[in-house]
Parts: sequence; C-alpha cells; structure tokens
Amino acid sequence: MPFHPTVQSLFDWLVDGAPGASTPMAVLERFGPDLVSAGVPLERMAAFVRTLHPSVMGRRFLWERGVDKVQAQEASWELLSSPMFLQSPVAQVFASAEVLRQKLEPGARLTSSDTLALRDAGFTELVVFPLKFMGGSTHAITFATRFPGGFLDEHLAALGHVVRPLSRVGETLALMRTAVNLLNAYVGNDAGDRILKGQIQRGDTQTIRCVIWFSDLRGFTTLSGDRTPRDIIGILNEFFECQVPAIEHEGGQVLKFIGDGLLAMFPVTDTVDARMAGEASVRATTAAFAALGKLNALRATRGEEPLAFGVALHLGEVAYGNIGGASRLDFTAIGPAVNLASRIEGMTGKLGKKVLLSAALASALTVPTRSVGTHELKGITGPVELFEPA
Repeated sequence: MPFHPTVQSLFDWLVDGAPGASTPMAVLERFGPDLVSAGVPLERMAAFVRTLHPSVMGRRFLWERGVDKVQAQEASWELLSSPMFLQSPVAQVFASAEVLRQKLEPGARLTSSDTLALRDAGFTELVVFPLKFMGGSTHAITFATRFPGGFLDEHLAALGHVVRPLSRVGETLALMRTAVNLLNAYVGNDAGDRILKGQIQRGDTQTIRCVIWFSDLRGFTTLSGDRTPRDIIGILNEFFECQVPAIEHEGGQVLKFIGDGLLAMFPVTDTVDARMAGEASVRATTAAFAALGKLNALRATRGEEPLAFGVALHLGEVAYGNIGGASRLDFTAIGPAVNLASRIEGMTGKLGKKVLLSAALASALTVPTRSVGTHELKGITGPVELFEPA
C-alpha cells in the first residue's frame, strides 16, 4: 500500500542508517514527530533494548508528544524477574516476538500496572512491536494513543512499515553500546575509550603522570583455607565492591584486579593537577574503608571473620597502553612507579597502617600528612621515606 510521503521518507532515512543521528535518543527525536506529521495519532512511544552489562539489563527510551527530549533510563537485572515486568505487555512481546495490541477502554481486562496507568491517563490503545535483531534477540517498542477507539489499520500499517528498518538501526546502536559497556566493564572507562578510538596495536603506549593506587587483601592465603572457589570469589567480590565505587566516584580508574590485589590510577591532566588527583585518591581511601567497616559489620552477623586491606598511593609516571602477545593484549600501566607502589603496599601490614603515601605524593598534597619513617623496600634502591594521612 502507498504510505504518506513523510512515512516513506522516514523509512528511507532509517534504511540509510539514520544519517546524522548517532544515538537512540536522536533517532527517536525524529521518529516520533515524523509519524505525527504523517497523521499517526501517536502520543507516547517507548523503546526497550536489552544489553550486555554486569549490572544493567537494558535501557528504556521514552518519547512523549510535546516533550523535546527523549528520556533514557537504565534497568537492572532484577527488573527482568520482577512481577511488575513479567505481567507487562513488553515481557509478553519479549517472549512471543509477535505484535501485541492492548485496548485500554473502560472494562478491558488489564493485568499490568503500566497499562492501568495509561488508561487512567486517557490512553485508548497500546501497541507493542517486536524489534527483531539479526543476532536472534527480541527487543520491543511501544506506541500509545488517545485517539478514539485506538489506532486505525492505516496507522498500524505505517508503524509496521518503519519499525522494520528501525530494528536494523537499533541493533547497530545497541552493538556499539554493548562494545562500550563491555570495554568499560573489563578494562575501564578511559582504556575503553582509547581502544575504541583505535589504540589497538601492541606497543600503543604513552607516558602519563598519575597517582597510583595499589591495594591488597591481608591474610588472603589463610582466609582461603578450605573454602571452595565459589566462596573465595564471593569474598573477593564483596572486598572489591568496597573499593571500586569509591575510586570511580573520585575520578579514579580501576586498571586491573591481580588476584586479591587492585591496581588503579588517578590521572593528572590539563584540568586535574597532582594535588587534586592526590587528594581525590586520599578521599577514595576514606570512603573505601568506611565501606569495609559496613561490610565487616555484615560479615559479623553471618559469623564470618573481618576483612582487612592496605592501600599504597604514589605519584609518578607510568607507561599506559597495550602490552602482551600479538593476539592477546592487555591495556594496563607498568613502570618503576607501579613497582614502587606495590612495595609500599607491602609495608602497610608490617607497619600496621591502612594507607601509606610516597614522599612524592605527600609533598604534592595540602592535606596534613605525617612521616612513618624511612624504610628499605625490596627491589628499590636506597631508603624510602613513607607517610600516612594525618
């Protein structure tokens, strides 16, 4: 059947890959108004796209008539198994991969809180189309109207016509988002951004100045004892959860987990000088140990022994980039400064300190510090003076 010229223009734009729109929000900000101008009585539209992320199940993009910006919202994995979601039309389309029409007139049997809210707001029909990706997964987009009696057949035909190429554009954007999510989750935000921008060759490194964070769980060998690998992983996950949010909240970047150890950095940049990076790292230690206190209180209620760790902070230069074999690379930081931070961390247990700072970092700070003496460190030439936050 022939479609309204605006609908066909929208279809062609989507087939061409939605040039000029680099985000899902930008796509829907043209998609909705074009349908309205073509005579489709669309009042509300929401796209639901699942993704690969350790803590985010997917994202919802909401367009409403008369609202300039599309709203994006993330959903946790818990939502996927919640009664509220399982009873929703979107969940039904996820499972069936078929179009679902839900009339919202008085007397209609509605089981979802979403559809009940729409009816209370004066909507007459909700239609859910599957977004079928070539990879085999099914996502969904909903269209709601207040048009008397709901959508007409020609309206549904227009929607179905443009949803097909929308699926291809949505899949491309979702794959890009997944790549970013996975890189950020596994190598960190900055490293992921550098990789996506093309720093993928072995030897692609640069020298950067930063505050190095090196931490290690104390007594891990004894703690492991006769525990199962699953139990040990559970302990490590709780342990690292005390540190990672604290580091990232202060602008730090977690580079890698080394067994029960953690390597992170707080970069010195054009807008963040050594003092700012250093004081951010010290604040992060305060937050991390506060989180550890809460964790140990919880462990006590479970009859488990408390956890303890030490943190070393050092200001220096590192080689940051790709290191490894031709077919297996690691994006990390190495150099004498990292080695020194590791050796300083080893002194935290011996000196009974939670946090130790190098002289280089202590001299860059304006917050008070105090010396804990000069010490010989394994593999480090000459005595090294160490400090702690006062």
